[in-house]
Amino acid sequence: MARGERCLVGITGAPGVGKSTFTADLAARFDPPPPVVGMDGFHLGNDHLIEIDLLHRKGAHYTFDAWGYVAVLERISRQNADETVYVPQFDRSIEDSIAAAVPVAFTDRLVLTEGNYLLLDLPPWHRIRELLSMSVYLELDEETRLDRLIRRHVEFGKTQAHAERHVQESDQVNAHLIAGSKHNADFVVDYAAGS
Repeated sequence: MARGERCLVGITGAPGVGKSTFTADLAARFDPPPPVVGMDGFHLGNDHLIEIDLLHRKGAHYTFDAWGYVAVLERISRQNADETVYVPQFDRSIEDSIAAAVPVAFTDRLVLTEGNYLLLDLPPWHRIRELLSMSVYLELDEETRLDRLIRRHVEFGKTQAHAERHVQESDQVNAHLIAGSKHNADFVVDYAAGS
């Protein structure tokens, strides 16, 4: 950054580990705060997930527009001076994405991106690593992480029983896949803030 180069930092980890909180805390340390490109903005739309019978697995790596996410990160990494890259943002209150909600200007020297699958070895996710200046993998003890996940699902409308079932049948399956990508991280951080 001191040389005037773009720095793209990726923050990843299992569902409920605190990626969004960590990223927001990190962004707040800069003036002005850097733009945050959330992988969740690339969720496939709920209507489409219903159509292809995958709404129950929303959050799995195959329920994202992974190619679109990679393409946006590639655009950001080679951005032209006269170009603003607009990226979608996920809105938990509607459980869907809002298009072109976050502008990334050429003058933004630091850009943060966060999501579950940044370090996955599966295509096209594997292309992300080479675009990142640095990657951070967050860890948290399982009891706290699972409790956070269940509380979050309940907060956004699921019953306690439905939330617990979703965590075991979907979020935990995703968490095991994500854990297999930890070795690709530049840094591993035990993150307990935002409990």
